[in-house]
Amino acid sequence: MKTFTIARAVWAALIAAAVAVTSTAALADIKDYKFELVDQSVQAGPDKVVTVRLVNTKTGKPVPDAVIFASRLDMAPDGMQEMATKVTPMPGTEPGTYRFKASFGMAGRWQLSLGAKVQGETGTVENKLVITAQK
Repeated sequence: MKTFTIARAVWAALIAAAVAVTSTAALADIKDYKFELVDQSVQAGPDKVVTVRLVNTKTGKPVPDAVIFASRLDMAPDGMQEMATKVTPMPGTEPGTYRFKASFGMAGRWQLSLGAKVQGETGTVENKLVITAQK
């Protein structure tokens, strides 16, 4: 009789552990990720590098190996969204950082729009970051 009770207790503990692991994994959400600018400003001119960090907002940790599939840089914050420039991805210098080279044709506020997929998550991380180009 005791063996049966112990076996049931072990079985119940295993089920509880499986449910706990499953519910923890289900707590992840694409809204828990965001891009942040490493530097808020750059010098106006050609071939400037902008570095962003993708962060898990719940843990505060950088997120490496995301696939950035959309990037756009324009002057939408200053009402000139038609003033767009080419954005060229570059290798990051540390895990969770993503770098882009672009020409900032004039001083002002520029908007970097990014879209990315995070491995193991469904949905898309989308952010719009404002960079100030200075003379």
